Order: sequence, then structure tokens, then C-alpha cells
Amino acid sequence: MDKTDLYMLDKIADLKAVPTAGAYNIRKNGQGVERRSTENIEIIPKKDKPGIDIRIKPGTKAEKVHIPVIITKEGVNDLVYNDFYIGEGADVEIVAGCGIHNSGCETSEHDGIHRFFIGKNARVKYVEKHYGEGEGTGKRILNPTTEVYMEDNSVCEMETVQIKGVDSTIRETKAYLGANARYTVLEKLMTHGNQRAESNMVVELNGKNASAQIISRSVAKDSSCQEFKPTAVGNAYCKAHVQCDSIIMDDAKISSVPAITANNADAQIVHEAAIGRINNDQLLKLMTFGMTEQEAEDVIVQGFLA
Repeated sequence: MDKTDLYMLDKIADLKAVPTAGAYNIRKNGQGVERRSTENIEIIPKKDKPGIDIRIKPGTKAEKVHIPVIITKEGVNDLVYNDFYIGEGADVEIVAGCGIHNSGCETSEHDGIHRFFIGKNARVKYVEKHYGEGEGTGKRILNPTTEVYMEDNSVCEMETVQIKGVDSTIRETKAYLGANARYTVLEKLMTHGNQRAESNMVVELNGKNASAQIISRSVAKDSSCQEFKPTAVGNAYCKAHVQCDSIIMDDAKISSVPAITANNADAQIVHEAAIGRINNDQLLKLMTFGMTEQEAEDVIVQGFLA
């Protein structure tokens, strides 16, 4: 790991160095470079395609697994398949993320396909951060695909964050909930320049008393474009809430199209969406404390995406 590698790991996974404890898998420029399993969390490379299987034993508690991906070369096109098997009654945290440092003129891209199989009474917290940087003209592209299969009484909390520097992203998410399953997803995204971001999400509540909360917060600056299409489908007695809040600035464009479908008379589903500029009163108040307009905008944006 050189200085650039460690800097990227810190940005996307809050790792100051290669972990000295716990399970982890570090992927760099299309290859696995560091890996460790523990007694309760086994990481197994796939034999038929790039990627890993992460198997978490039933009853595992208070353990964490890191699976960051970093790309530090131009012209890399990395496709990886990761499957997570979370045993019954487990309670774990999974920290993922991808950082691309591209200082060349060719595009570098990472496409991650993640599938989660969450057992009965299990609880998973999943954190994924995306970040791009580099002085080159080559694009930085990240396209994550996520599938979540939740058995009865399971809980899944997902937080996906795009920090900055990603030229293009298409995010595809599907989730299928069993009885009493609870799914929460918080998506936070910022685009600038000519960047493009598209997020498509479908959550199917199939089991009795399943619940879901889908929250999207975004900021679009300069000439960037964003498009959000979150959908909640109630197929049983269930509750779901879809919320999209966006700040639009400069010459940006944002399209937010939340959708809800009820296929059961006892499904209770609500959606709301709001797009607007930064509040002028907030700007003026911060500027009375000595901030410039740009500094005040930055504070408001950081607070909105916190």
C-alpha cells in the first residue's frame, strides 16, 4: 500500500492502514491484494468469475468486515461479483466503497454487483462510499448493482454515499422483504461539473408487517444532472415511506420520480419529493458570522448531506 492507496482507503472506508483485526478484502486495480477471514466470517474467492463470497456464521455478533475497492490506474475496467450470506441471528456491519484515482486520459470504471442473503432474525448495517479524484482527463465511472433478499424478522440498514469526483454513475437497487422484515436505505449524493447520476430502486414488501424507509438526499451543482426513480411495492400488510430531497444550484438539472404501488388493501405507502434552492435566509445568517457566500453555501450543503 502506497500513500495514494492509503489515502483512498481512508476516504472510502475510514481505514488509516490495512486492518490488523477483523475480516477484510482489499481489491486494487481489478485484483484482490489483501484478504483475511475470521472464525465467524469467511471470505472465499469465486472460482467462476471475479469476486468473493462472504459467509457470516449464524449468531455472529458485533463483528465488522471491510471490502473496499481502489483503482489507481487509467484504463481499468473492473467488474466484480460479491455475495453476502448472513446467517440466522447474526448482527454485523459491512463497510464497502470504491475510490478511483485517475490521473490519465483513459476511462477507469468499477462495476460492483452485490447480493445480500439475510437470514431470519439477522441484522446488517451496510455502508458504501464512492469517491473519485485525479488530475487527468480520463473519466471515473462507478455503477453499483445491489440485490437484497430478506428473510422473516431480519433488519437491513444501508447508507450509500457519493462524496465527489465521480463522472458517471448508474445505481440499481432491488430489495425483497419477508414477514416483519425492516429495510432502511439512505442515499446521499453530490454532483458537480458535467457529472451524471442515475438511481433506480425497487423495494418489494412481500411479507406481512414488512416495512421500508427510502430516503434520498442530493445536491447538484454546475451543469450536472441527476435522476432518481425510487419505487415501493406493497404486496401484503406493510408500511413504506419514500422521500427524496434535493438542492439544485447553478445550471444543474434534477428529476425525481418516486413511485408507489399497492397490491394489497392493507398496504400503507407514502411518498414525497422536494427540489429547491438554498434558502437565502440561511445564507444571510451565516454570512453575518463573517463567512463568504461560498463558505456559507458549503456549510449548508455539508449539513444537508450529513
